[in-house]
Amino acid sequence: MTVRAAVDSYLRHVSIERGLATNTVAAYRRDLALYSGWLGERGIDEPREITSAAVSDFVRHLATRADSPLTASSVARILSTVRGWHRFLLEEGVVDADVAHDSKPPKLASRLPKAISIDKVTALLAATDGDGVQQLRDKALLELLYATGARVSEAVDLNVDDVLEEDMLRLRGKGGKQRMVPVGSYARAALDAYLVRARPTLSVRGKATPALFLGLRGQRVSRQNAWLIIRAAAERAGIDVEVSPHTLRHSFATHLLAGGADVRVVQELLGHSSVATTQIYTLVTADTLRDMYTTAHPRAR
Repeated sequence: MTVRAAVDSYLRHVSIERGLATNTVAAYRRDLALYSGWLGERGIDEPREITSAAVSDFVRHLATRADSPLTASSVARILSTVRGWHRFLLEEGVVDADVAHDSKPPKLASRLPKAISIDKVTALLAATDGDGVQQLRDKALLELLYATGARVSEAVDLNVDDVLEEDMLRLRGKGGKQRMVPVGSYARAALDAYLVRARPTLSVRGKATPALFLGLRGQRVSRQNAWLIIRAAAERAGIDVEVSPHTLRHSFATHLLAGGADVRVVQELLGHSSVATTQIYTLVTADTLRDMYTTAHPRAR
């Protein structure tokens, strides 16, 4: 079997048998096209010809290539795809050993999420006050993002019937995984006002759609639309730092942990597959506590 045929077999496997999302399969295809192209340039045409040294050389190549070297996070992501492919080849009996098993990704820098203060979140949400159709829609969207910690893609993918009784919301996360998250009273009030007083007006402007959040022409709000809505609200609020949809997700997690929420509860609410991802936010909270201590305690310095 050639490398190209083995790649095609793996992509069919993750698409059909594992049922991965289209975007995920497309990312795997790009990563493996890069890998197979690099192998071909070195005369490696069959999976059995690949060695552990070749995998290591490929990782170094990604990080040091003259033409736009990749960041550590990008290298780690591509290596994860490559390792999955090699593991598949071993399971299918195409090769006798997993030569990528011991390959290590580059160490990632610890990047703390960017959150804004509660006062700034309050000002951001207040910047959408009003009785106009667009204002009611924007208020509901921003209140929901902050109340649930939803990713922007999850928010714009919501349908009306995802707003459940008992103040719960159904979100569809990465890999099609669903989770239920509570909606606070402020967000629920904003959603109710939007659904009763704004969405019916927007819905008659376009084709029938189950989408929860609609644009001014009656179509589903896009991720780009959501980003522009938040940026415009931040400008009206006079917030002097960059604010994006993800800022509200980061602020949601940081404020919950600062308020005493258990990290595993926050993990479930965010839809993180690993608690290690959520624990990054505890570093933010620790930094905040350290700053407060240094400022307030008479013998801290």
